[in-house]
Amino acid sequence: MTSPFHDFLHDMRAADMPDAVLDLGRRWLLDLLGVAAGGSRTRLSRIVRDHAAAHFGAGTRAAPMLMDGRMVSPAGAALAGGMTIDALDGHDGHKLTKGHVGCGSLPALLALMQAEGRADDRELLAGLVIGYEIGTRAGIALHRTACDYHTSGAWIAVAAASLGARVLGLDGARTREAIGIAEYHGPRSQMMRCIDHPTMVKDGSGWGAMAGVSAAYLAADGFTGAPAITVEGADVADLWADLGTTWRIAEQYFKPWPVCRWAQPSVQAVLDLRARHGVTADQVERIEIATFHQSRRLATRDPASTEEAQYSTAYPAAVALVRGRVDPADVAEDGLADPLIRALATGMTVTEREDFNAAFPARRFADVRLVMKSGQVLESGPTEAAGDPEAPATTDAVRAKFRAYAAPVLGEIRAAELERAVDRLGDGGGTGALFGLLGAT
Repeated sequence: MTSPFHDFLHDMRAADMPDAVLDLGRRWLLDLLGVAAGGSRTRLSRIVRDHAAAHFGAGTRAAPMLMDGRMVSPAGAALAGGMTIDALDGHDGHKLTKGHVGCGSLPALLALMQAEGRADDRELLAGLVIGYEIGTRAGIALHRTACDYHTSGAWIAVAAASLGARVLGLDGARTREAIGIAEYHGPRSQMMRCIDHPTMVKDGSGWGAMAGVSAAYLAADGFTGAPAITVEGADVADLWADLGTTWRIAEQYFKPWPVCRWAQPSVQAVLDLRARHGVTADQVERIEIATFHQSRRLATRDPASTEEAQYSTAYPAAVALVRGRVDPADVAEDGLADPLIRALATGMTVTEREDFNAAFPARRFADVRLVMKSGQVLESGPTEAAGDPEAPATTDAVRAKFRAYAAPVLGEIRAAELERAVDRLGDGGGTGALFGLLGAT
């Protein structure tokens, strides 16, 4: 493994990173932990955590599962943590990867550090940033070089293996094997299959985290797997040449609502119209949405599961009109029966526009029309969702979302302690306070 990849991965420290980059690491960590708390209440999370406890038992190394606390193998903890975060589709993402870096990188890093007894909070913060830098580039590289659209797990595996090589202190040769094993074994699952048929497999993030952690430990024991062509290929060399100078963690977007990002421009447009005109749902005859192809493919109108509700354009748009919000409770399975929301969702028209298709994935637009019972038509015009990196969410918005997701699960006192522990991360005080707050909910 040659520079600049190896040098960045093994030599970069928190002290070498700009303060703004470290602040972004804390921001995305706080957001991810809030989503993990909310996700821990889903059936998906309960199933996978029980599965890890039953089938990924701790051997010579053990790590606690995120928002659970039971000890399992590091690979099992990465699997369970990644799928718990992914169970509630509210985590940060990146436009060009069309996926989510932190969702798998964070639980992999937590599992590795806890299994190896690492307690340096500066190393945790630096590792999280490094995971974003490597994972984002690996995702762009895979999309550039593969003909099919693969889930985040496919390239998160490379990030997780890289973090494993760093935590385990692997030399250049074994680092190269680790990322090669991870790229080869990473779940090249086809994302649009889950868009068309939403189920618990979702974005593959947990599986990618598991594959990456396993790859690092395999490489440490002498298992071979190089090369990783998304890192070593000449056709992607430009993506890796600016490690440590271009900080792609700053390119992540913030999700205000726990549904697929492709649905969020429509939600934003509905909320904007509702606020601008003082509209109530009982005044609306129907909603008409024009958007891009991938958003139109989120075609579920009458969800029977939280996965179907999260991978829908029509349903959260109807929720937004009726309730003026889209929160975790609105996509939970016991909250899907509202007759007015269902009527609006099933009666909605969702079409695609070629100019919106041409703008994707760098920009994601929706144009919403509310056809009123009075005959009046209210139009949003082309709308993008809040939270894009070009107009980043405020710190207050990120904190408010964390508290809204975490406090109902952890309690207000523990949620506040967790927020303070994230704020202190990197001050040299160690990881004890943070790790102690990440167990059973």
